[in-house]
Amino acid sequence: MNIAYLQAMFLEYTGSKSHRYGWVEVVCGSMFSGKTEELIRRMKRAQFAGQKVEIFKPVIDTRYDKEAVVSHDENSIMSTPVESSSNILILANDAQVIGIDEAQFFDMELVNVCNQLANLGKRVIVAGLDMDYKGRPFGPMPNLMSIAEYVSKVHAICMKCGSLANHSHRVIESEKLVELGETSEYEPLCRGCFMESKERQKYSR
Repeated sequence: MNIAYLQAMFLEYTGSKSHRYGWVEVVCGSMFSGKTEELIRRMKRAQFAGQKVEIFKPVIDTRYDKEAVVSHDENSIMSTPVESSSNILILANDAQVIGIDEAQFFDMELVNVCNQLANLGKRVIVAGLDMDYKGRPFGPMPNLMSIAEYVSKVHAICMKCGSLANHSHRVIESEKLVELGETSEYEPLCRGCFMESKERQKYSR
């Protein structure tokens, strides 16, 4: 159990009573690592504690449901799909805890939005891919991790060797940066297997 996780657990119990300002928590990792599952768990705990919560996701994410945030294990929580990060500021209203899923698909303004919400005394929980299918930092995620008080990196299991996986390897032919998918389009790989797969793809072209 890592330190960031323990700190997040502590904050769930202390809430905002002892904090003038809020804070930002980031849950990141590869596909199939449990990011959304962890976001849903933290949001439901806040709901159970009687806190007012609001969850947002990018409008392009319609894989499992147009409105709900749904994990690969089919756990879900209702959310509000939004076109841009600026919509979150408008719709957050008096929420005490704000969840944001698939943060990598949002515009770079999301960093400022999360900072503003935290400065207003809100707890902001962000989940997203830290790297794209080529292994590059993805969208606003690197900057979000920089400004966050707490970062939890979760891992999947490598489909090739069984090690901890931190890469989302695309198994279909596509050069689009945003390609929504599941197990038929992506597989989690460790660093070594990811590099080997990239080499094989390079020489097969």
